[in-house]
Amino acid sequence: MLIAFGFSSCEKADDEIIPGKKGVVADHTIASEIILRSIPDEYINEARNKLHIAYQHTSHGTHVSYGMFGLPDYKSGDETRFAITNNNPQFDKLDFRDNAMASYAEAGVDASDLSRNETAFIQASRNYLDDPDNSEINVVMWSWCNIAGHDVAANYIPGMQTLVNEYGESGSKIGFGEGQRGNSVTFIFMTGHANKGDNVGDGKPKNQADLIINYCNEYNFYCLDYYGIDTHDMDGNYWEDAGDDGNSSAGGDFYADWQSKHSVGDGYFENRSSPGGSVTYGAHNSQHITANRKAYAMWYILASIAGWE
Repeated sequence: MLIAFGFSSCEKADDEIIPGKKGVVADHTIASEIILRSIPDEYINEARNKLHIAYQHTSHGTHVSYGMFGLPDYKSGDETRFAITNNNPQFDKLDFRDNAMASYAEAGVDASDLSRNETAFIQASRNYLDDPDNSEINVVMWSWCNIAGHDVAANYIPGMQTLVNEYGESGSKIGFGEGQRGNSVTFIFMTGHANKGDNVGDGKPKNQADLIINYCNEYNFYCLDYYGIDTHDMDGNYWEDAGDDGNSSAGGDFYADWQSKHSVGDGYFENRSSPGGSVTYGAHNSQHITANRKAYAMWYILASIAGWE
């Protein structure tokens, strides 16, 4: 199947859809502590020791990083099981490089997230992955600021596919010749956060999420579903008018309300600005649950990349 994407710059035809070997959409059904605790230790350990992650985002993207930085302090054993570093690789800890790629953008181009320039992430990713200092990196993820109004079908999806064709398994830039790298890369797609009372319609968060999720399901890619997590409460109820703080005119402040009935260490954990750093909410949040759930979803994806079926 061929689709004209128009991002031509490598030996393999960029308009060819090279599917993933395996994939999963980590939505609200995945983003739970019960699911996290069901993952066998061997795959958490494999992910922690073998994966090297580059992540680029602005404020909304902190939901993933702050959640992952806080998780090791949650329950006994988590300090080892979910050990993580930030731009400081260490033995037996997940190598996580937060805000890694913005500085690799072309001169004068803002690639701080997917929303600033809809195609800047492509060349910034190439420049980052082509740098020998980043040769270990084998997972890349970019976050949206506000996905509303962007042309996901024409820019984000084909741009991600181009990167998969180049740096994914058997990609045109994987090998040991000049201009190639030895480690292939798994790219994690993301949907955008919810906007309170403004999610449905052409170019809005739900519709954009549907495009991305459908593509990932069809071609076997990984996706962290911000939209789904933002709009579903802890019982799985869907609130189509919800915003990025678990707030809905119909459903109330469902994440803050749930948190008020539980305690730190028993139902949720405190997110942190860095491993062992200060306690903080994810940006634009007034509760810890949103970032907790996105950390659960991220670890699920990483365990799957590491081989968990």
